[in-house]
Amino acid sequence: MPSMLPRAAGVLLLIVLTTGCESLLPSFYSIPVRQGNYLDQAMVSQLRPGMTRQQVQRIMGTPLVADPFHQNRWDYYYQYGKGGKITEQRHITLFFSGDTLDRIEGTVD
Repeated sequence: MPSMLPRAAGVLLLIVLTTGCESLLPSFYSIPVRQGNYLDQAMVSQLRPGMTRQQVQRIMGTPLVADPFHQNRWDYYYQYGKGGKITEQRHITLFFSGDTLDRIEGTVD
C-alpha cells in the first residue's frame, strides 16, 4: 500500500502557496464595501442654516471626522467600492457658528 504522506504533503504545500494569492485565482464574487457615513440628497436637503448641532446629528448621524482643532467643522465622507474599484465618493462639510449650522459645502449627486 503506497504511503499517503507524499500526497498529503503536496496538498498542504498547495494550500500554503495559494494562501494570500487570491488575486491570482478567479473570483466569482466580490464583496461590496461601504465606508463612512452614508449620504444622500434627501438627507442633505433637510439641513438648514440655523439648525442646532443636535438637530443636524439626528439627520446626518455622527460625523466621521470631528477635528479637535476645528470644532466648528464636521466632515461627512462616504465611499462605495466593489471589485477593488471605487464607484461612489461623497463628501459634505458642515460649518457651525457656535451651536448653530452656518453653511454647507459639498454636494451629493
